[in-house]
Amino acid sequence: MGRLWSLREESGQSTVEAAFALPVLMVLFLLLLQPGIILYDRIVMEGAAAEGCRLIATAADPGQVEEDYIRRRLSAVPQADIFHVHSTGCTWEILFDGNEDSQEVGVRIATEVQPVPLIDGAVRFLGFGNGTGHLTVEVESRMKAKDAWIGESPDGDRPSGWVAHDEG
Repeated sequence: MGRLWSLREESGQSTVEAAFALPVLMVLFLLLLQPGIILYDRIVMEGAAAEGCRLIATAADPGQVEEDYIRRRLSAVPQADIFHVHSTGCTWEILFDGNEDSQEVGVRIATEVQPVPLIDGAVRFLGFGNGTGHLTVEVESRMKAKDAWIGESPDGDRPSGWVAHDEG
């Protein structure tokens, strides 16, 4: 009978330990989840911005085609509010700077992310959120539209002139 009594004491002890350990593990999980979500968003956004720069560097006038292309690239971000706030309307902001005639082109992409539970209270308390309580994630990519040798070329920026110059 003494042995049966000791088994009951040990099983009760593990239940109490689990009751203390599980909330701590859940909070640690949430603390690691939010930076992972933001990092994923930034990686997708930076890739889309860089590809957008390459696209508008060859476009005479950036417009709807370039924006649609970037939005397709951004569709890799799930439409869950913890990745990208979409329930109150799409929060993607895409801004272009320059075209093929510019020396430098740029794309800026911004969105809002709803913090995961427990983190949202800390975001509001510390003032990291915007007016709606969301975090703002923003990336910008810039690149030269033309290399310096193009402007210095006697044929200017006409590719047909470069080809003719090489043949002669």
